Amino acid sequence: MPELKIRQDDCALDFLSLGALVHRLDPGIIPFRRAKSCEIHVSGGEYNVAANLASCFGLKTGIATAMVNYGIGELIQNAVREMGVQPFYKWFEHDGVRGPNMATVYSDRGAGVRAPVVFYNRSNEAAALLKPGDFDWKKIMAGGLKWFHSGGIFAALSPTTAELIIEGMKAAKEAGAVTSFDLNYRAKLWASVGGEKKAVETLRRIVEHVDVLVGNEEDLQKGLGVKGPEVDKRESKLDPQTFFGMIGNIVEKFPHVKAVATTLREVHTTNRHDWSAVLWLDGKQYVAPTTALDVVDRIGGGDGFAAGLIYGLIAGRQPEEALRLGWAHGALLTTFPGDVTMAKLPEVEAFAKGGSARVQR
Repeated sequence: MPELKIRQDDCALDFLSLGALVHRLDPGIIPFRRAKSCEIHVSGGEYNVAANLASCFGLKTGIATAMVNYGIGELIQNAVREMGVQPFYKWFEHDGVRGPNMATVYSDRGAGVRAPVVFYNRSNEAAALLKPGDFDWKKIMAGGLKWFHSGGIFAALSPTTAELIIEGMKAAKEAGAVTSFDLNYRAKLWASVGGEKKAVETLRRIVEHVDVLVGNEEDLQKGLGVKGPEVDKRESKLDPQTFFGMIGNIVEKFPHVKAVATTLREVHTTNRHDWSAVLWLDGKQYVAPTTALDVVDRIGGGDGFAAGLIYGLIAGRQPEEALRLGWAHGALLTTFPGDVTMAKLPEVEAFAKGGSARVQR
């Protein structure tokens, strides 16, 4: 079985994401039909990991993405700079009326028994226009790259974005980088471009080039067509053996995959979750503790987990510690409003070791 090997030399970039940048409108606990005001969060399933790794974990990270030359683009650029992520933009001009646009995500937080609701306006999205040839990968990776990452949200935007992911992963492999992919199966996105069948066809082609796969049982089943238990009928969503039981099917179809990881989340109410995580790495199984979360904003928790795990692996931590760092950072991220981290590494490490929420004096 192939082992996960990460470059140990000094590279210009520790981590590079390829994906779409969006702005999320958040009215808090108020449903949109009654909203009077919104907070604006800059986000993106792939970007969030780069932002977390730069801001909390101090890595040198970049994002390859589309950018539109207008006011919303400027707002997003400012947030990228604030998080310390190096941008590699493919520029588009806005026509003043129809776009191309930076996508908008609408997401209230829900409360108690009322679930959060997420919907999109991704019409004429600039990121969906990205295609192979838009980025000079050799130039971007010339100073060295340790890790390349993308995800299923970006893959669902258009046929050309999926091809661009494959192009980027091939270039990353040539540069000696590890490749990772977060399946992030979103039924609403795939429904508009061919549904579950199209998702499986597309994502399987991408995963042929992936070393590290992030995704829960539903992602694996609906995104890759891997057999597993009926997700909605399991007694417990915290049983790691349910996830590990699917690994044999993953490895059989994709023998080059060296690691698979996911969060485990049991949602009791919108604001009360039980939280754990699991990692399969180089043929061995690792399980994080289970903790109760008082959730402020659940959006981005999975990206927070991925960032902590990837940091641990890049930093050479033992697999169990890397998993705990991901578990701890993802948990902390749900205590902040917005999609990206406000945590500091010492806080993550303390919680990963079993720290408490007692007041710090």
